Amino acid sequence: MILNSMIMEEMDELNTQIAARLRALRLERRMTLDDLATASGVSRAMLSRIERAEASPTAVLLSRICVAFGLSLSSFFAETEKASDPLVRRADQPVWRDPQTGYLRRAVSPTGSPARSDLVEVEFPAGARIDYPALTGEPPMMQYVWLFSGQMEMTANGRTYPMAAGDCLFMTLSDPHAFYNPGPGPAHYAVVVEKPNGGAR
Repeated sequence: MILNSMIMEEMDELNTQIAARLRALRLERRMTLDDLATASGVSRAMLSRIERAEASPTAVLLSRICVAFGLSLSSFFAETEKASDPLVRRADQPVWRDPQTGYLRRAVSPTGSPARSDLVEVEFPAGARIDYPALTGEPPMMQYVWLFSGQMEMTANGRTYPMAAGDCLFMTLSDPHAFYNPGPGPAHYAVVVEKPNGGAR
């Protein structure tokens, strides 16, 4: 109960940061809510609620918004997370739970580092599926998915890949891709996201 309460508090704080990040990106690009709604396919009403931190966006909605901004999900979250020391303790790693599927995303790597990649830990519930749109832009975003336990069925690079514990998949995000857990229990994996432009966010 205490752990769940801590995660909920962290998620509430992160939702507030997401709201601020979304508004800042929209204003930076001189987009109205109607402009962003048209570009992302997310309704104006929902965008307004997210910007006011009155709604927690699902992974699918947030990915559509990111595509409209030309950002990956990791790049979006990187700017909502506070800069940290070279060592970040597990208790201080930001977590976010998708309200639709229950998938839990933990930002593992210290923020603000000059490294060319970001490291994310994921717990993906049994039976959950998320379909992501293609991420446009140059250079194309790339990532590795390294499965620690459970099962995953990944659709990427125009193919579907069944994955078992220990398997690692390289994928580009310039095509639609999907994460699906066909197993009876949760899947636990790491995502290593390659940053474009030599580490630039």
